[in-house]
Amino acid sequence: MSIIIERFDKIKSNIEKFSIADSRTIVAVSKTFSLDHIMPLINYGHMHYGENKVQEAESKWLQIKKEKKDLKLHMIGKLQSNKAKKAVQIFDYIHSLDNQKLADVLAKSQKNINKSIKYFIQVNMGNETQKSGISYNEVDAFYNYCVKEKNLNVLGLMAIPPNDDKTEEYFKNISELNASLGLKNLSIGMSSDYMKAIKYKSTHLRIGSLIFGERS
Repeated sequence: MSIIIERFDKIKSNIEKFSIADSRTIVAVSKTFSLDHIMPLINYGHMHYGENKVQEAESKWLQIKKEKKDLKLHMIGKLQSNKAKKAVQIFDYIHSLDNQKLADVLAKSQKNINKSIKYFIQVNMGNETQKSGISYNEVDAFYNYCVKEKNLNVLGLMAIPPNDDKTEEYFKNISELNASLGLKNLSIGMSSDYMKAIKYKSTHLRIGSLIFGERS
């Protein structure tokens, strides 16, 4: 059995100790890895993959998505508005919706090709200047703009906590904010902290190196 499959099954087993694994979506973060490296997991039947660059996703996934209709591609990186039109063509989920201009372009682009994308609004939990995402106090207004004015299908919030040993505190805050909006999906948790994220009701776990190995 492929080492990738063994790692994936171990993660699923860990999740099952605390919740029903089927209620959690493991987004296998495949950015920088070749399709040959990813294929064992695709052939195993896993269908959700994460990329953070539009150009890389297009060259890697366009053909195989035509062949395997159940494959779902998640945009997990910063999305520039000038790449949004192309992103709508390639991706099924966008986890990094974080400003009004981007919402405008995405709404227009998906309408033009009659495609409905699923979205997560990215929140900057620690107000870090180097990270994308809107601030806590803007979430409510931005959510209403996306949903009521732009008719975007917002599933939940997404966040990457600061690296300051307060991960659970950030996860608790974002989970409560998510619930206050009546949202059922939450995109938090990566290779280093996915078990903590489950505790705070994460539904979408973005896991890369624990599945595919360290990036060169």
